[in-house]
Amino acid sequence: MKSIKLFLLKILELFRYKKSYSQDGEDVALLAFFENKKGYRGFFVDVGAHHPTRFSNTMLFYKKGWRGINIDPTPGSMRLFNFFRSRDKNLEIGISSTSGNMKFHCFNEPALNTFDEQVAQERNTGNPYFVIKTVDVPLFPLSEILTENVPAGQKIDFISIDVEGLDLMVLKSNDWKNYAPDFVLVEDVKFSIQHPTNSEIYNFLVENGYKIVVVLKRTLIFQRN
Repeated sequence: MKSIKLFLLKILELFRYKKSYSQDGEDVALLAFFENKKGYRGFFVDVGAHHPTRFSNTMLFYKKGWRGINIDPTPGSMRLFNFFRSRDKNLEIGISSTSGNMKFHCFNEPALNTFDEQVAQERNTGNPYFVIKTVDVPLFPLSEILTENVPAGQKIDFISIDVEGLDLMVLKSNDWKNYAPDFVLVEDVKFSIQHPTNSEIYNFLVENGYKIVVVLKRTLIFQRN
């Protein structure tokens, strides 16, 4: 009987983890902070959204009735978002400190696509990943995009940022006085728990009134004080 119970518990654990759409469980970790808000339908912003379901930090929330803004510069990426995420505002653009255009490096694995020239060179090894094309993509500051697309009076519950190397630039392009979400999810693969202040991303968000609450393999989750 004990072995059967253990087996059933393992099966339940598998089903529990299948609820996550994120790469490393970011959505489940964040959802825990909203567990006392049953039926709550919030608003998110996803910069570097990649795909409506694959490696998505927002799909789990969308299925719970949330809505938001998805931003990704990969050519053609918003066709799937418009089909599967029709409640959302879906924008096929890049985010930068100023408006303009920049070369965007597209890989055979779209999750690796990046504006960062150095990151692109490091990943373009041909084994197993390689650049298939580069395209010019329009760029806008995040503050400008939020001003144009966040409904008047709408609270932003969280912003997710994963742009393969230029995450700090995206953070700096926001207007933190007018658009300060309760939570920020941001990729920082070099973050060290032992030496957090070595991270520019960590220092920037702490200076803007946030504290770190979750550390995952690739992503940090910050909460507004």
